[in-house]
Amino acid sequence: MNNPMFEYISVFVMSWLMVYGLTPFIIKLALRTNFVDKPEARKIHQKAIPLLGGLSVFIGFFLLCLYDVAITHTRTFDRGMLGYLTGSVLIVLIGLWDDRYGMRPFIKMLGQILVSLIFIFTNYDTRELFMMFGSIYITLPLLIIWMVGLMNALNFLDNMDGVITGMASILGLGFFGFSLMPSTANAGVMSLIALISLSFSGATLGFLPYNFNPAKIFLGDAGSMFIGYFLSSMGILMAQYAGVQKQDKAYYLLPVLLLSYAIFDIALVSYTRKRDGRHVMQGGKDHSTHRIHTVLGSAKVTAVMIYLINIIIVLTTIVVFRIGSRQLLLITTGLFALIFVFFGMKLDQVPIVVPDNQLKNKEHE
Repeated sequence: MNNPMFEYISVFVMSWLMVYGLTPFIIKLALRTNFVDKPEARKIHQKAIPLLGGLSVFIGFFLLCLYDVAITHTRTFDRGMLGYLTGSVLIVLIGLWDDRYGMRPFIKMLGQILVSLIFIFTNYDTRELFMMFGSIYITLPLLIIWMVGLMNALNFLDNMDGVITGMASILGLGFFGFSLMPSTANAGVMSLIALISLSFSGATLGFLPYNFNPAKIFLGDAGSMFIGYFLSSMGILMAQYAGVQKQDKAYYLLPVLLLSYAIFDIALVSYTRKRDGRHVMQGGKDHSTHRIHTVLGSAKVTAVMIYLINIIIVLTTIVVFRIGSRQLLLITTGLFALIFVFFGMKLDQVPIVVPDNQLKNKEHE
């Protein structure tokens, strides 16, 4: 394929069509195997919902990644690509096991750390890790915290029909937009980032009609953690290439700005639960999405509002990078932080439902 724009469009459309066509069969498979999410106090849905949506999204993404590398002679299944795909397979398998049989949070976190290490050490050598933050002993823990934190943030945020599916598609397109910016970085690598991002966005967008309220199928932990894996790994690549392009490590803040809504939600939930003496890692109806839903009274409107917030964040991030001003990046990041603090204070005043599983003086599994 000589025309990159044709390749970009074809990859996006093919991944969308693949997941859109595959998901009805995945729904039937989930129902036949009783792979469903049953209603309970901390959940909104009132009936059992198929829980293999993450598998559908991943299949579309994975096959398009294989397709694009296979048909393009300038791309190969090198160590970085194989490591990236291996990590994605492993996080989906961990999520599927957790969806089906349950998993202790500590064991799940060990799996997330393993997946993070696979991505990091297959894409970066020791010298590159040393150069990021001055020492591998600083860089490695920071990258692991970033990846594990976002995998859990997206897992936490998957609590309302269509929210993170649509949000993920928007953020994937944000990474694609970043990859198209004029750059002195390796053009082949940037092109591959673009294609991986489009495969991801197409896959999530193809799943959205089945996941939007009222949802016919859920992502499950397999889907939400895979989305977290994709966003966190692309964020690391984005930070590296932005820092190299601008010759300024301040641009490591760029993915923090792009993914700020997910960071905001997990920060809000962690802070309010810790403050109120509730379990931080137990699910509940106290996320930003639940609070917005309480105010707006509509799951559909809530999802659309989250989409609009993330569209604004994506466009702002791309504009900031395109302008290339360090001061603008710092001011914008600080401004968004203040906005989210104010937004969080307002949402903290919204009444919430606290299920028994969050109360430390109650018996829980």
